[in-house]
Amino acid sequence: MKIGVISDLHIDRYKNTTEYIPVFERTLAEVIKDRGVELLIIAGDISNNYDITTLFIRNVKRLSGIDIYFIPGNHDLWSGGEQTDSYGLLKAYESLPECLIRSPLTINDEWIIVGHPAWYDYSYASERFSYERLNKRAYYGGTWQDKVNIDWKMSDPEVSKSFRKVIEKDLLSAGDKKIILVTHVVTHKRFRVPMPHRLFDYYNAFIGTSDMDDLYEQYNIKYSVMGHVHFRHYIEEADTTYICACLGYKREWRTDDMSYEINDSLFVFEI
Repeated sequence: MKIGVISDLHIDRYKNTTEYIPVFERTLAEVIKDRGVELLIIAGDISNNYDITTLFIRNVKRLSGIDIYFIPGNHDLWSGGEQTDSYGLLKAYESLPECLIRSPLTINDEWIIVGHPAWYDYSYASERFSYERLNKRAYYGGTWQDKVNIDWKMSDPEVSKSFRKVIEKDLLSAGDKKIILVTHVVTHKRFRVPMPHRLFDYYNAFIGTSDMDDLYEQYNIKYSVMGHVHFRHYIEEADTTYICACLGYKREWRTDDMSYEINDSLFVFEI
């Protein structure tokens, strides 16, 4: 089976969203068909709106004719600039048949997919910043927008630990199967923005988590799919292939060709 992975589509980051979203849907479906992808996984950040995200998934599924699964990213959990019941929104995604949260997908007797957004724990930032400084989530005149749009009713490191427990429960259910783990935040420090960096010495705090490091030693994770950082990169370490397949914002693309950029970011592997 050929599995395609991609993340951070941000389909509503355009002046004319109504015009661009159908283009995204058709282009992604065409790329999937051209590459022979039989199952697609989206590792979060489809849009900033629940309705837009869910409709996009269903439309691409219809156009491509294959199964599509996803986990929401931090942007998918936003609520139009106002804090909301973030757990309620997470539960709404969780209830969808295409969502992997608390619903590991058994592919066959050998493989299973486990998915959850995970969360950042501040451990990827430079050590020169205290927890109190990082918890302000504002630096150099900018504010990390999750502070404005998401309210977990607990600290980010507490959320990271809470989500880790959910992920480990799903990993445990995999038994001796080979695991494809899908998160939105990154789980390997080689995917943070290289430091020293004027901004990301600070903002790397909100990129990934160290809470899951030991899970890679305990469970048979063969592929670890991530997003969030808008990198397109993969590494192999021990028996795990770590994949970051981000499309990213259009201003970050190397070209103006959507088909090329989706093809370049889409990572396909065969099991």
